[in-house]
Amino acid sequence: MAEEQEMSPLEKKVAEQVEYYFGDHNLPRDKFLKEQIQLDDGWVTLETMLKFNRLKNLTSDSAVIVESLKKSKTGLLEISEDQTKIRRNPSKPLPEYTDEYKDALKHKSIYMKGFPLDTTLDDIKDWLSDKGHVENIQMRKGPQKTFKGSIFAVLESEEAAKAFVARDDVKQFKGNNMIVLIKDDYFAKKAEERKQGRADAKAKARSEKEEKQKQAEKEEMKSLEEQRGCLLKFSGELDHVSREDFHKIFAEHAQIKWIDFTRGAKEGTILFRSDAKAALQEAQEAAGGSELKVKDQDVQWEVLEGDCELEVLKKILESQQESHNKRKGGKGGHRGRGRGRGGRRDRGGREQAQFQGKKTKFDSDEDDGDGDDGEDAEPAPKKRALESNGTDGGAPASKQAKEENGS
Repeated sequence: MAEEQEMSPLEKKVAEQVEYYFGDHNLPRDKFLKEQIQLDDGWVTLETMLKFNRLKNLTSDSAVIVESLKKSKTGLLEISEDQTKIRRNPSKPLPEYTDEYKDALKHKSIYMKGFPLDTTLDDIKDWLSDKGHVENIQMRKGPQKTFKGSIFAVLESEEAAKAFVARDDVKQFKGNNMIVLIKDDYFAKKAEERKQGRADAKAKARSEKEEKQKQAEKEEMKSLEEQRGCLLKFSGELDHVSREDFHKIFAEHAQIKWIDFTRGAKEGTILFRSDAKAALQEAQEAAGGSELKVKDQDVQWEVLEGDCELEVLKKILESQQESHNKRKGGKGGHRGRGRGRGGRRDRGGREQAQFQGKKTKFDSDEDDGDGDDGEDAEPAPKKRALESNGTDGGAPASKQAKEENGS
């Protein structure tokens, strides 16, 4: 058999292309070619081979294919006596896809990033042609099926992969700095980055929560300070007194913001929008300067100050917030056993829940979703993976429906 250096550039490309089709990486995934080799003891006609686009783009002459394979030194393919068919050499069977094989494949694979996005497979193959034997190249693509600027490549051995990563002449491509790693190291690096990203996100969320809490406390203190001097405490025999009675007494003198009082209680507090002492004095003067009574009941009045005032103000703010939340939560929700949004009563007064189906779509996606070119985990082998010279057989999106209680 002739020496490989006697091959023309075209013959070299043709031989590499045909051998790729029958190689360890493509043949197990190529449904069409696997069907063809079952028809005639592994033989496939050259007429059939010329239906493959990348080969047809190189040559449409079966004689060129035959001559190229005759000059190849790999010994992977046989040519029939009539030179019309080819097949994989029976002495070179496909390896079994065992755990040992997958482990060996992983350790002789590399990751490269930094290619311009308009780089073609031929550009990469030409650049790697003098840098060692490359068994397979996978151009990694994103959700829009566009090149991401990175590849996975399989070399002939683990030692070859380690030597490749250590080379200086693979650190740049057309002026672009390249990242070159063993594929396993790439996945470990991405896992660490993902772990650190989660830790940073948690730290950021915790910091934002603390800052929000500090801001809320600051706003609360500001609100409390603004309402200093506005609290008036009252006590006495108030069995028949209501909050409305207090509103009547102070209606002409000050605006009441909040009254903390329950009918029948012995004491309570009034929060004015203005100075409590002035409001009390004006109400007393309007009553003739005598003791200010409520429904003819004697009442003791005290303008709160200091820590006692602060504690009462805090309780009032909490009560106001609780009341606000109840009103807000009541919109569209259930109140006690009442009629709530999303439910309805039957004629017997019982409430019936309504259910509304909700569809959730799960999209298959080649991209790992991390925003650059990483993957969350090493991808499982696909039926038709994106290989050099191959096509991408992306899986269709699946749909799943689930029902939620709409009441």
